[in-house]
Amino acid sequence: MSGERSSSKCSSNSRLPPEVNRILYVRNLPFSITAEELYAVFGKYGAVFQIRMGDKNKDTRGTAFVVYEDIYDAKAAVDHLSGFNIGGRYLVVLYYQPAKFQKRQEAEEKQQEIIELRKQIQQKKAALNKRNK
Repeated sequence: MSGERSSSKCSSNSRLPPEVNRILYVRNLPFSITAEELYAVFGKYGAVFQIRMGDKNKDTRGTAFVVYEDIYDAKAAVDHLSGFNIGGRYLVVLYYQPAKFQKRQEAEEKQQEIIELRKQIQQKKAALNKRNK
């Protein structure tokens, strides 16, 4: 019976958009949610291979990566859980897109570099002002 289910899923959705993949990026999670609770929620849409939750003390808290064994299960989870309310927060469920994450990381690094350069300029200006006085 489960074989029939998976073959019907494949035939009805044989052409998936290119951004669809097995890895989901979940944002806006309640900070108190546990991995077990996430498995319970996301497991309703298919076999979950892995869940990686963000660190509790860093910028990644309230986020998680959910990896499904089947791409169609991942698609079902995105379709049903985007905007789903858990603990008073509405989930944002997206397909993981490595290129976008890489661009974001590069932008953050460049922003940090600009901040450091501004600090150096301010220090040099302060040193010049001291010498001129």
